[in-house]
Amino acid sequence: MSVFTDRKSIRKYDKNHQIPDDILNKILKEAFRAPTSMNMQPNRVVVVRSKKEKEKLKDVLYGNQIQLETSSAFIIIFSDLEKFDMAPEIFNIAYENGLMPKEVRDRQIANALIHKENFTIDHLKRDAYIDGGLLAMQLMLVAKSYGYDTCPIGGFNHQAINDALEIDKKLLPVLIVSIGKKDEEGFASLRLGLEDTVIYK
Repeated sequence: MSVFTDRKSIRKYDKNHQIPDDILNKILKEAFRAPTSMNMQPNRVVVVRSKKEKEKLKDVLYGNQIQLETSSAFIIIFSDLEKFDMAPEIFNIAYENGLMPKEVRDRQIANALIHKENFTIDHLKRDAYIDGGLLAMQLMLVAKSYGYDTCPIGGFNHQAINDALEIDKKLLPVLIVSIGKKDEEGFASLRLGLEDTVIYK
């Protein structure tokens, strides 16, 4: 089995199965190994598991109710729009652990401070969707390697979800990934060939 070719989007899960906390934490930890722009690590996730919290999402979703009702969890990916404030902490820890020389640490912190002053909201949103997308894909592949299935969900009210879950507005909602033990096989899907998708120069 290859997690890359066998992964499918699953919409119906065993609603009686809950992913154990230790397994879910392992999945998340490995998913967070995904790269981010400048290693700023702006991704934040809210794991919605309880019936009470799921209920708050019903009116936020555009469809996708069966995933909400049957999944072990909705993993909602946000991006911290104040990510550059973390630069000193991230790069100082990296330096102290011998992961980068002092001059690289200093340069990275300085660059982050420049970007903090110059980046527009459009710049931040562009990075958020790239970084969040990388996390989502890694999350789905890691989950598959642990025997769980997933479905990416972009159909939700991005303006309402923070209020619904009482999440700070500095966190920009990017994507939702449902996760659980599948209760259906899902559908095979066509992929265009390389002749349609790749240009060699």
